[in-house]
Amino acid sequence: MQFTKAEEYGMLGVLYLADREQNVVTPLSEISQTQEIPEKFLAKIFQSLSRSGIVRSHRGVRGGFTLAKKPEEITIKEVLESIQGPYHLLKCISEPVICKKSDFCSLRELLVIAESKLVSVFEGHTLADLVKWEKTKNVTARQA
Repeated sequence: MQFTKAEEYGMLGVLYLADREQNVVTPLSEISQTQEIPEKFLAKIFQSLSRSGIVRSHRGVRGGFTLAKKPEEITIKEVLESIQGPYHLLKCISEPVICKKSDFCSLRELLVIAESKLVSVFEGHTLADLVKWEKTKNVTARQA
């Protein structure tokens, strides 16, 4: 499994917001520049994040974005799924009828288990966790 550029950039963008005071409106250009993300691409990603209630858009001269909720209330799963949709390691997990094996597929069963564990990790961690890890440079975070 590998993150798409949209997922990577979206995560970097919301992590930047999560590390700021909650009510500080941050221009997209600032996020783009500090995180080294193409601004037009980031704008498209933030549209999805805004529609799903992860970020809030503020219009006007001093416009930009804030998180819509506290960082400890936003799971990594919510962010990722608002950018790319639900996670599935194999298409037949979400659409079993397309499976070429009609009865039992050991590969599918293994990937269902793996997907469940992956989703559990994404559900079990929030933006606040990642910001905390970044600030403390906690190497043991990988073991969590």
